Amino acid sequence: MRDFPPLVTAWTERSTGSTDRTVPDTRSPGRLLWWFVRNQGLLFVACSLLSLAWVLPAAASPWVLGKAVDEGIVPADTGRLTLWVLVLLGVTVIGAGSGVLYHTAVVRSWLVALYGTVSLVTHKSVILGHVLPRRVPTGEVLSVAGSDSDQFGGFLEIVTHTIGQLIAYIAIAVIVLRINLELGLVILLVAPLLVLTSAPLLRPMGNAQTRERTRDSELTGRATDIVAGLRILRGIGGERIFGDNYARQSQRVREAGVRAGAWQALVEAMGVLLSGMFVVALMWLGIREVRSGDLQIGELIMFLGYALFLLQPIRSFFFLAQKSTRAIVSARKTASVLGQAAPWPQDRNAYLDPDQPITDEQSGVQIRPGSLTLVVSASPDDSAALADRLGRYLPRESDPPEMDGDEDARGRQAALARRRAKEQREAIERRDTERAADTWGVTVGSIDLAQVDLAEVRRTILVSDTSAFVFAGTLQDAIDPHGVCTREQAEAALRAASAEDVYDITPGGWQGVLDERGRGLSGGQRQRLVLARALAQDPPVLVLVEPTSAVDAHTEARIAERLGAHRRGRTTVVMSASPLLLHHADEVVFLVDGVVADTGRHEDLVARNAAYRDVVLRGEESASAPDPVGEEPMKGARNGVLRRSPDHRAQDDRAQDHRAQDDDEYAHGREPQDGERAPDAEHVEVRS
Repeated sequence: MRDFPPLVTAWTERSTGSTDRTVPDTRSPGRLLWWFVRNQGLLFVACSLLSLAWVLPAAASPWVLGKAVDEGIVPADTGRLTLWVLVLLGVTVIGAGSGVLYHTAVVRSWLVALYGTVSLVTHKSVILGHVLPRRVPTGEVLSVAGSDSDQFGGFLEIVTHTIGQLIAYIAIAVIVLRINLELGLVILLVAPLLVLTSAPLLRPMGNAQTRERTRDSELTGRATDIVAGLRILRGIGGERIFGDNYARQSQRVREAGVRAGAWQALVEAMGVLLSGMFVVALMWLGIREVRSGDLQIGELIMFLGYALFLLQPIRSFFFLAQKSTRAIVSARKTASVLGQAAPWPQDRNAYLDPDQPITDEQSGVQIRPGSLTLVVSASPDDSAALADRLGRYLPRESDPPEMDGDEDARGRQAALARRRAKEQREAIERRDTERAADTWGVTVGSIDLAQVDLAEVRRTILVSDTSAFVFAGTLQDAIDPHGVCTREQAEAALRAASAEDVYDITPGGWQGVLDERGRGLSGGQRQRLVLARALAQDPPVLVLVEPTSAVDAHTEARIAERLGAHRRGRTTVVMSASPLLLHHADEVVFLVDGVVADTGRHEDLVARNAAYRDVVLRGEESASAPDPVGEEPMKGARNGVLRRSPDHRAQDDRAQDHRAQDDDEYAHGREPQDGERAPDAEHVEVRS
């Protein structure tokens, strides 16, 4: 048996009730929950049947026991007693075996729902890329994948269990109605009465759970931001401020959890109280019937057995109400994430010719094909915005709206807040769609990027910025995640990025494992690893945003010298004011207020443009700084793996010896130098 979710096909359109089972129906929370049921198909049916096979033997036990008393014990008939004891044994064995099979199947159903939801969120994040954080808070996405997915598994489990309990309940009602009409009606009507009695408590319980879920997602997002910016916070002494904010928010989550738990406890208490009253009433009626002679002793035992057995179906109905309420809350959040439509048009069939010049209408920048062009701006935001336009990335105008608006609102106000938040997300989505479909303003030759499918843009133009992510895995995967490079190409990219030392300090070479977010590397090493990954992809047009901001001057000089040679003949655009890089540029473009103010060679601009000198010469003095790492040449290869010199092995040992000292100094606010190992990760943004 394969206890893993089926593969999820990525989708790009908003689901509108598609018959494709891989496309979730996000039109409403109820439709999404029904989609989870339909998506499991035969597995859901099998769980329901096994639940019935598990419950029915238990439901038959009181009837068998009553028969054993009336036909075997009372008349002292040993043969009949033995027969009914064997029947009871068989019923018990069947129930036990069915229970094992049911729990095995329901665990599989739970895993399919849980990890299937994680896959759906992952695919949607990959499809939307940088668009998703514009519309949905990061904490919401993490909460959907981390906690809401578990709620769907629990919902499917209780639904299948309740189906079996419901059928058993009906079977019991039929049996007791045939024996005694009055007691049968009591058993038949008590469960709906108990559920209806508790129904008024479900709405406030759902509101409390929604409030808890919203605050928890906000806390998750805050924790993500703190971890991502921990290096900066330590440098400026801001840990305490953000730690106090996190503590206050965690207390708000605790208060909401206590309130939600109180309502849930009240619902469960009502269930226990009413169930106990039902058992007492049924027992009183049964004793009265025995005294009047209308009921035998065995039948009374049967009724009491059913009274105790029916506590489980009644509790299952209460659990169904509770889990359904929580699942609807989770489904509403999940539908808001999975229902986000990609803004990019799908009917574009033009192609880009990288041998044509690139023109940005807004800034006036013109990039010659096959050249190394550096863009210098007094405001780094202007050059970063240019990189986004060249890569066809939508600008982030504001923070995304909260999923439920005012999470402290209640009742009608809560519904209005959710409606306003939904309208805000839809407004952002409309603006994104209009912006993506309109003329983009960046042309390659005569072709505007809006005329080209987004996949074609990504194949032609690769943008690598300072927020790029280093994933956990082997060094080979970090350099060549798509598996398209030869060993020689990967080595060339590593050398062009002056990242040979990353290979040298990674035990195992290419197959050495990097920590999550590259925590075992310094900031400069991570940056050079990201640069090597971009170079290894060998795109026709490469746009680099501050690729050397975290490296020392000598390493930067090597990168500047090697970058042009490695990219010779292909278009490369670098957003940087580093004099070391500018000296090697074929052309420099100087922006003032986001518009081209001057172009030319670096030396010519320094000589004639005072504003340009003010921007670039501020970093000139740092160019003479000593290199703490030094250049280590790449060694030869044997069996597809680079050889490691004794000096490099000794360097590995020294790195291990000094790691504890580095972490202690780092914890007190010192930034690690290039070549050192740093314990924390930097903030990242997934882009598509």
